[in-house]
Amino acid sequence: MESITVKDYMNKRPVTFSQDMPLFSALEKLLRSQQTGGPVIDANKRLVGFISEQDMLQQLLRDSYHCQDSHTVSDCMTPNALAVESEDSIIKLAEMMAPTKPKLYPVVDEGKLVGIITRRDILRAIGMQMGECLTHPV
Repeated sequence: MESITVKDYMNKRPVTFSQDMPLFSALEKLLRSQQTGGPVIDANKRLVGFISEQDMLQQLLRDSYHCQDSHTVSDCMTPNALAVESEDSIIKLAEMMAPTKPKLYPVVDEGKLVGIITRRDILRAIGMQMGECLTHPV
């Protein structure tokens, strides 16, 4: 199980956002996806932050009161987002995720975004391994 890596189960085509994207456009993009948030990247696909549903909710609530869309992703994203490497162990990541809130991590290689991985992806990996060992005991 230790040999299973993040790249084996990550989503290689996540919804991403740019810092200068209007917040309402980011909301529409997020709602069309199955993600609860997403990586914010620059023109070179370098990870510069993360924006979550909660981040958007707080800002959009204020914006909707005044019926304005004057904010961008950079106004409410979390800079210096937590990220994992594609070669990281699924088990180590599961241990890291268990006690903390993030449900989704950007996956990077040399600072560039290559995907995302969610708790559901990790549960799928663990479930597949458990299924294997239960049907083919040693």
